[in-house]
Parts: sequence; C-alpha cells; structure tokens
Amino acid sequence: MIKIAALILVFALSGESSAADEQIRIGSKRFTESYILGEILQQTARAAGEVSAVHERGLGNTGIVFGALASGSIDVYPDYVGTVAREILKLDSVPPIEQVNAKLAPLGLSVGVPFGFNNTYALAMRRDAAERTGVRNLSDLAKHGDLRLGLSQEFIGRIDGWSGVKRAYELPFATPSGLDHGLAYEALAAGQVDVIDIYSTDAKIARYGLVVLADDRNFFPRYDAVLVYRSDVPQRLPRAWAAIKRLQGTLDETTMIRLNGEAELEGRDFSAIAKDFLHPRQALKSEAARKDSFLSKLFGPDFGRLLREHLLLVFASLAVSCVVGIPLGMLAARRANLRGTILGTVGVIQTIPSLALLAFLIPVFNRIGALPALCALALYALLPIVRNTATGLTQVSRGMTQAAVALGLQPRTILTHVELPNALPTIIAGIKTSAVINVGTATIAAFIGAGGFGERIATGLALNDHATLLAGAIPAALLALLIEWLFNGLERWFTPAALRR
Repeated sequence: MIKIAALILVFALSGESSAADEQIRIGSKRFTESYILGEILQQTARAAGEVSAVHERGLGNTGIVFGALASGSIDVYPDYVGTVAREILKLDSVPPIEQVNAKLAPLGLSVGVPFGFNNTYALAMRRDAAERTGVRNLSDLAKHGDLRLGLSQEFIGRIDGWSGVKRAYELPFATPSGLDHGLAYEALAAGQVDVIDIYSTDAKIARYGLVVLADDRNFFPRYDAVLVYRSDVPQRLPRAWAAIKRLQGTLDETTMIRLNGEAELEGRDFSAIAKDFLHPRQALKSEAARKDSFLSKLFGPDFGRLLREHLLLVFASLAVSCVVGIPLGMLAARRANLRGTILGTVGVIQTIPSLALLAFLIPVFNRIGALPALCALALYALLPIVRNTATGLTQVSRGMTQAAVALGLQPRTILTHVELPNALPTIIAGIKTSAVINVGTATIAAFIGAGGFGERIATGLALNDHATLLAGAIPAALLALLIEWLFNGLERWFTPAALRR
C-alpha cells in the first residue's frame, strides 16, 4: 500500500517535472506589482518562440520565492536590489549590482535587467490625521505612541522592515499584529489604523490622499526593480533571455504606478495589463471593454485549468490518505496499546497551521508546487480516515466475529468478509469528511504554486478585489458540496439495506 501511495505522488509530480524541462518558469510574490511584472515576463518570453512560459503567481513572501528559485522550481522572478541585499544576503548596505552578483554566484544565481524604477518602502497616514498630529517625518512618530499601526506581515518580519525602522527611529510602539497589504488601505480609510506601510509605487496613495512620511534619517535603501534568475538561464534559453533583456529601462515610476492602478482601481486582469503595456497600439480604448463582469471572472479562461488542478490536489491526496490511513485505523482497532498513540499523532498533525506545514515541506522536498501540497493535504486528511476506520471496526458486533471463528474462518477472511464490510459505511463517512476538508485546505496550496481555485483567492486578497476572491471561493464551496453529495450516495450504497431501514 505504501508503494501505491508513492506511485500516486510520482504520477502527480511527473507532469510537473516533464513540463519544467520545456518551459521557462517565472515566479512572483503576492502583491499587485509582482503579479504584473510576472505577466510581462511571461508574455515576453513566450513571444520569443523558444519555449513555453509559465507564470507561478503569488508564491508568497521573499523567503518562499527565493527558495523556489534556489531549488530550481522557478527560473526567474522580479525583485528589488535592496531586498536581495538586505533580506536575502543580510548586508548592512546596498552595494552595486556587480557586488551583489559576486555574493550570489556561489548559489548559481544572479540579478540584472533593471526595469528602470525604484519602489521603496515607506510609512503613510491619512492627511487629516497627519495634520492633526503634526506628523511629517518618521522621526515625528516617536512623539505619538498612541497611534495605531497596521503593518503587513512581511514588513514586520523583514530586517529592513519594522524592526529596523523601530530601532533607527527609537519608536515606542510594540510590534502590532500583521495586516494583509491589500486590506491596509481600507483599514486606514475606515479609521481602524493610523499608520500603514506602503510601496512608493502603490496606486492607492493618491486615491486615498495619503501623506507619505519622509524618511528623514535615510533608513530605507533604494529598491530598484530587477530580475533575480538562475545563472544558467541566458545560456540555456538565449532567445527568450534576449527578449527579456529588452525590458531593461522600459518602466519608470510613473508608468508602474499607472499599471498598478489599472489592476487595483480599475479591476483589470494582470495579463491584459501586461499585453497592453507590451503592445500599446493594440490597447483597448473603450472603458467598458476594460472592466470585467463577475461572471467573466467566475468563468474566465482559467476556470478549466484551476478546476483540474483543484481536483488533482483533492483526490490524489485523498487516495494517499486512504492508502495510509485505513491500515493505520485497522492497526489502532487491533492493538489497544497503540490506539492512543496513532490517533494522538494524526490529531496533532491536523493542528499544525496549513501555511506553516507547507513552508516546512518546501525545503524537505526542495521544491514548490504539487508535491509538498499533496503531502500536506494527505497528512491533514489522515485523522478522519484513521479515526473512522478504527471506530467502525471496533463497533462490529462481537457475536458476529465469534460466529465467524466458530465457522472456522481465518482471521484474514474474517477481516475482509465480515469486519470491513460492516465497518465500510463508517469508513466512507471518514473519507467524505477528509475530502470536504481537503477542498477548502487545497486553496492554501496556491501560495506555493500548486494551483487550484486558491489562485483567485490569493489574487483577490492581494488586490482587495471581492469579485476575484469570490470567483475562487464560490467554485471551491460548490465543489465541496458536490463531493459531500457524492459521498453521501456512496455511504448509503454501502450501508446494508437492513441498517438503512
């Protein structure tokens, strides 16, 4: 049975591995600008005609995306020189690109192709609050310890983020709870927080009339947008790389703010924004044509792909869970001394936060994508299957098994012809519970490039776009209901007629 589980994982991974040999894989972080740059890279590389290009959208924070690049799961992603120097290389300053490349060379990585704009971190306030408190610079915050901070999770965790700002400006604030970057502007506008971290190319700065606090002690370095890539890409894919290099210097800050605004303020699709940037003469002129309806987002061209990926994640992991979990449940039913240990172990696994488990499994498998996601989902699905299998077997009538023994049946025959058939409805109920749980948990797998409807949910969170978020959440919810209905039918089918009556 363990061999069957391994074969299922290998089969699920085989398409990914074979595709990676014929593709340039582009990664992006989970915020608007990174999505747009990733789409521009994908369309540029694809137009070169050398290989197909895949964009792994919204892989998470710097650590996850850089880990994916270092492991070879992706070939290139957009980032910023300041982030590479301070967050990845842990340098105290931001040296020239040549020195950064010298530090990255032992890892087989490089940075290059500067786009032409600087997107630095900053802190911002509503104009009325800044005028009321007299806060203009970051150093002014030290006099107003009662202000409420709404900082993004990554900014809080970065060396060049909150901890460094707090130390450089001797700020009296305690570290706040993290707030998603896409939601921070609305929280600030609603008066729920007073200060948020921003990117200087955010389109919402002007829309909400925010005051960007001056970095009067020059804490933040320049964050010039560049590509971080595997050093063998220019030699391995010369035509695609030559096309990508032509992007150098094509994006200034004004243009980047406009592109971000098209996504965040107009609700345009990232791929359409990238297409119009690369082919401005073909850009749509009609404002009505630029807006997507909810139904067009729900049944967009990616619907079939996302459905296939979601189903693969759910049912491949469920198959592995059944192959592993049912024998564990049988062992727990047979060995009373092991029952507590087995059920306790699978119970503890389910208490681990899903994102934490995914982040842990990435270095274990040295890759992002389907394999760590399938492993995580299989582990999460174990508890209902193991528990219901053990419960179903222990509830089989003792008199029934004694009668089977009296008839001279062997233990294996008793198990397969008496105990398992009677326990089957309970076992199927556990599998149903695991399947429904997996549909929801599988949406988290999008954060490590495993696909599924979670891609839309992650994009909707990044943009604070409720329509895009619902376009991912509604199909996932309907899929969970459909799977529960199907398993209810199976459960009824395998329940003996006498018990059904």
